Amino acid sequence: DVIDSNHTRTRASFNRPIANRHAAFHRHGAHYIATDFYRATVAARCADPFSHLGLLAKPDGPGLKLTAWLPDALEVRVRDLKSGKIVATLTSADEAGLFETVFTRRKNPFPYQLIASYPDASAESIDPYQFQAAAWEGLAELSFQPENLYHTLGAQLRTVEHLGQQVAGVRFAVYAPSATAVSLIGDFNFWDGRRHPMQRSQCGHWVLFVPGLKAGDRYKFELKDPMGNRLPHKSDPVGFYCEQYPSFASVIHDHEQYQWQDAAWRESQRNDKREQPLSIYELHVGSWKRHPNGDSLNWRELAVELVNYVTEMGYTHIELMPVSEHPFSGSWGYQPVGMFSPTSRYGSADDFKYFVDACHQAGIGVILDWVPAHFPADAHGLARFDGTPLYEYEDPRRGWHPDWNSYIYDFGRNNVRQFLVASALFWLDKFHIDGLRVDAVASMLYLDYSRNAGEWVPNVDGGNHNYEAISLLKWTNEEVYGKYPHTMTIAEESTAFAGVSKPTFLGGLGFGFKWNMGWMHDTLSYMQKEPIHRRYHHNEMTFSMVYHYDENFILALSHDEVVHGKHSLLYKMPGDEWQQAANLRAYMGFMYGHPGKKLNFMGTEIAQSNEWNHDAQLPWHLLQFPKHGGQQRLIRDLNRLYRHEAALYQADYERSGFRWLDHNDADNSIFAWLRADKQGANPLMVASNFTPVPRLAYRLGVPTAGRYAVVLNTDSEHYWGSNYDVGLTFVAEPTPWQGMAHSIVLDLPPLATLFIKQES
Repeated sequence: DVIDSNHTRTRASFNRPIANRHAAFHRHGAHYIATDFYRATVAARCADPFSHLGLLAKPDGPGLKLTAWLPDALEVRVRDLKSGKIVATLTSADEAGLFETVFTRRKNPFPYQLIASYPDASAESIDPYQFQAAAWEGLAELSFQPENLYHTLGAQLRTVEHLGQQVAGVRFAVYAPSATAVSLIGDFNFWDGRRHPMQRSQCGHWVLFVPGLKAGDRYKFELKDPMGNRLPHKSDPVGFYCEQYPSFASVIHDHEQYQWQDAAWRESQRNDKREQPLSIYELHVGSWKRHPNGDSLNWRELAVELVNYVTEMGYTHIELMPVSEHPFSGSWGYQPVGMFSPTSRYGSADDFKYFVDACHQAGIGVILDWVPAHFPADAHGLARFDGTPLYEYEDPRRGWHPDWNSYIYDFGRNNVRQFLVASALFWLDKFHIDGLRVDAVASMLYLDYSRNAGEWVPNVDGGNHNYEAISLLKWTNEEVYGKYPHTMTIAEESTAFAGVSKPTFLGGLGFGFKWNMGWMHDTLSYMQKEPIHRRYHHNEMTFSMVYHYDENFILALSHDEVVHGKHSLLYKMPGDEWQQAANLRAYMGFMYGHPGKKLNFMGTEIAQSNEWNHDAQLPWHLLQFPKHGGQQRLIRDLNRLYRHEAALYQADYERSGFRWLDHNDADNSIFAWLRADKQGANPLMVASNFTPVPRLAYRLGVPTAGRYAVVLNTDSEHYWGSNYDVGLTFVAEPTPWQGMAHSIVLDLPPLATLFIKQES
């Protein structure tokens, strides 16, 4: 028999002729009992096995009746687990595999084991249908806290006490309220949907405790839809690990096995992230670096190479593009099916924990891209999970995303809301993740996102806000910050929706930070123009400060800006080879001097020439050329300066931390400003010249008298700049300028950003 299109394991006893099986039944005096239960069991449509299987009170008198379901067995004996003795041989009750016996002298249940004989083998197993109490464990508490979901559903390793015996196994629970039957399938039962029917609860969960299963065993669920039709085999929605194509089988995992070594890091993170330096290195795990044969590095290798690299480069955090299990690599992880499972592409779940642990021990935080907006239509995933739209909106005007050809979660359903909030908490709990960057928030907030008139359904007030999604996001942030205050949530939100990073008690969505997509769009638009035209677009570089204090912004130059024909950052820049590199260096300096936390996608630090390709590693060979090596040294030094100078991060979201010195010099394309720390002290002046013409004798206002020096110059020869002579130190003159009581005079190099600080 071919049991599953992905699993073709067979057994000789499955293939023996029907006549032989009938003969075996007749030898044991079998009689055929045609009941609804037996017919349902044979057809893998049994929804109530606990009422019929196992050791139950005899319905027509004193004693106990034991009924076992073992398809294709010839003989079944019963061993008492307490005494170790064989206490009965079961009688075949029908030709399909039901066996039974009656214990007239026993009044109390006893723990037992079944010994089944087949023509070619024998097998011993502790009957799962004697563990009703273990199967129901935790279901009553599911609605109390969202994290109860991943402590209860899925495949939970348990050791239970049963009638004086300690029995180890796995409790399975899956939510499928519209299914007419659910069976557990796996290697342990030859992927045969007849063998382990699950019990339905009144609230729509299907449960079964199976003794003897362990971490590493594979499984799936076989469901029948409301009409009784068999659905494609489904992976576990709350599965903790999953195989790749073609099986997509869920794998039992023990989350208690790994021993963390990051207590010191977690204790050190109890601070306000808004006042800390955040320089984030965004990367796609599979294409950061590869082996000569093209294989990606695994988590354990990345724990050495990536951690060492990020440490040397001075980043504070890495942000991983989605590592939730996803069937299609070309989605970069943004079409996930395993919201509780790290992808097995790069190693085991414990390998991923090892990687996070190594990051923490090196002083590096880990942020995950998390995708609660939509999910793919793959048959083994959440789509039409029980034959109905269990996770998605039923109306395609709300439930289908036209841009990404994926289903949109029904944010109003309690099971979906708990599922998503539990997923967010799960990564922070089991994997010690330091932050979640929530993808595609705008698509969740607006019912008409990417839709034309007539293609969307207004809310109850006739507007375009998705109240259900807004409520969900607020709840998620409240749960995250309430239970893991040392972590952070970051919204990728591209609109002017108010209060994204404001607390929910002030009417906001409750995120810690928001990507500043407006800053990214405006400044890249400016930088792509020829310098001679930039004077007409001067406001594109200054406009961000008009709304900067509305949100806790992160300045993000993400992967989205270097794909799909947008060119790499280097090749966005105008001019010849030197001018392109100089523009990019000046822009990086402008970014690090501008208020807001920082995020750069991998490859930016080496001035990658081509667009990012997820099927290949970064072009590390470019570092042999001075232009690219210079860019890498600049980003390293910018990170170190940024982390060293509190003025560059401590008061990012306070007006006292920033003031323009000159934002009106459009003719010369010069921008100058001052940064200060939370106390308004330790000022740092920043000046950018975005023309290839040196600006001589530029007067820059400074707060006090004294000597000033350039602490970083993006035009330095160390970074492949022109090394234009700026001078070493400058003595402040008592000449008021740009609102300051003193000023210095210096020459601004071409296409460069300078950081200037008063000497001690």
